[in-house]
Amino acid sequence: MFKMMGNIFKNLVSKPATRLYPFEKREPFKNTRGQIAGCDIDKCIFCGICQRKCPADAIVVNKEEKSWEIDQFRCVICNACVEACPKKCIISSETHKTPQYKKDKLKIVQTEKITESTGKITT
Repeated sequence: MFKMMGNIFKNLVSKPATRLYPFEKREPFKNTRGQIAGCDIDKCIFCGICQRKCPADAIVVNKEEKSWEIDQFRCVICNACVEACPKKCIISSETHKTPQYKKDKLKIVQTEKITESTGKITT
């Protein structure tokens, strides 16, 4: 009982060990896996390696449409797609997902560009 009284007095005069979360937020640690923020579609070659490496089948790559799509609710944030991408175009964020109530998928489609010198449409 007397051992516990020592701990009680020590905790009464010392600073609390916890943070006031909503007001004091901790910076994420280095290499924290928070969420897949998207894909730099201009660098993507639509090879589909990220789709094959994803263990949750959350990524869909369509070469004909030139689109890249991720289902954030299926993603398990393992970053296997980020490591496997040969062009390193998949963007991983250190911030955690915000709570959502809609099951929206993030779909990015490459737009066609008109080159100034030739006037042709390129993708």
